[in-house]
Amino acid sequence: MSVAFSILGRGRAGRALAEAWGDRTALLDHEARPEGLVLLAVPDRAVPDMAARFPGRCVHLAGSLHLEGVPCAHPLTSFDGRARDWTGTPVAMTGAVPGELRRAFGELGFAAFDLPAEWKPLYHAAAVLTSGHAATLWLGAEALLRAKGVALPGRGLLPLAEATLRNVAEQGLSGRTGPFARGDEATIARDAEALPEPWREIFLRLGRSLG
Repeated sequence: MSVAFSILGRGRAGRALAEAWGDRTALLDHEARPEGLVLLAVPDRAVPDMAARFPGRCVHLAGSLHLEGVPCAHPLTSFDGRARDWTGTPVAMTGAVPGELRRAFGELGFAAFDLPAEWKPLYHAAAVLTSGHAATLWLGAEALLRAKGVALPGRGLLPLAEATLRNVAEQGLSGRTGPFARGDEATIARDAEALPEPWREIFLRLGRSLG
């Protein structure tokens, strides 16, 4: 099979997509100058300069960045460098993403939707809250326990995180549990007192953010 398009960037996203698409793509370093359609799987800061090398024939993956005349396809997932089952995973399309790439993402299970450029920062902020911030909270909670010598057995906090996401996915807001959902101010006060700053403020602000 001939190469349909090239992927520039050997980071986690580039490697994962190249593995999934197989022989239809060529995974290349940043310095490469391939012919034809190019997918830029590079850090946001590198996109403007690299897009200028391939005018009218490149698409970038940067979820929060908009460049006039340069389309974007942003998969709403966290890549780890390997092909995965992406069935039902949204991919935000901004600008005139070529049909060939739209179909290629669809063949991997991604669900495409059109995202106006003016909503990209809000969309990406929501993604960061869901992914990066959620991971920070989880890792921070583990670090707080370790600092006091509390070593959770088995899978640690992971079963709680998995069950919470499952409940919210199935039940929406009513799937949220804990003292803030119950309005248990006495428990909230005890828990907050046990936390050092800035975790105490984060605990209280996040807990009350949904009212």
